[in-house]
Amino acid sequence: MDVYTLFTDLGSIPYLKALEYQEKLFNEILHIKKCNEELPQCEKQVQYNHLLFCEHPHVYTLGKSGDQSNLLIDSIQLAAKNAEFVKTNRGGDITYHGPGQLVGYPILDLEGLHLGTKQYIEKMEDAIILTLKEYGINAYRKSDAIGVWLAETADKSERKIAAIGVKISRQVSMHGFALNISTNMDYFNFINPCGFIDKGVTSMEKELGYIPDLKEIKSKILNHLVQQLELNLYHFEEPRN
Repeated sequence: MDVYTLFTDLGSIPYLKALEYQEKLFNEILHIKKCNEELPQCEKQVQYNHLLFCEHPHVYTLGKSGDQSNLLIDSIQLAAKNAEFVKTNRGGDITYHGPGQLVGYPILDLEGLHLGTKQYIEKMEDAIILTLKEYGINAYRKSDAIGVWLAETADKSERKIAAIGVKISRQVSMHGFALNISTNMDYFNFINPCGFIDKGVTSMEKELGYIPDLKEIKSKILNHLVQQLELNLYHFEEPRN
């Protein structure tokens, strides 16, 4: 039975509201998988994967293995920055989400896609790398740190342009990636991004010297994700932004 992937652009949405929606879809997939294990082929329920794109208002999220000391400001300062702090159930340490950042949440049955966790993360990284290459940005993945990185130059240190953090249970994924496009990079000054104290962060705007078209980036990265993960995209909803 073919499994189709439904794509939805949620636009700008609060982090906790998006998390609630992710968990609903994630639990639906787990439920259908469990039911189908006990049914003959002719009675199996139709199962869909999901791919969500969105942006979040200012929020710092801490992964389940993260260290809260990597948040460098207190609750009063958070409020002054109009930002939230959320402990969440993905892997990884602390990161920032905000306007001008494309966040992608693939909610996928990795078993049906014949992907292990490491391979899945690498394919997600590769989709971002290929998208950046179309803008003349040469990025890569590191063997010792998840995410997408740009190399050190004469005037810039090695820096991260996209973060990745996932949760996988019974071979179903949730959470995903965050690509900095025209993000306000000042917000990263108030954390040790992903727990690093010796690495920088950057954005496409910072590297290119202009703000690239968000709708175009969404289209390119969607295409690369479909190709890398070999998704059957069944429903395409035009991005709102």
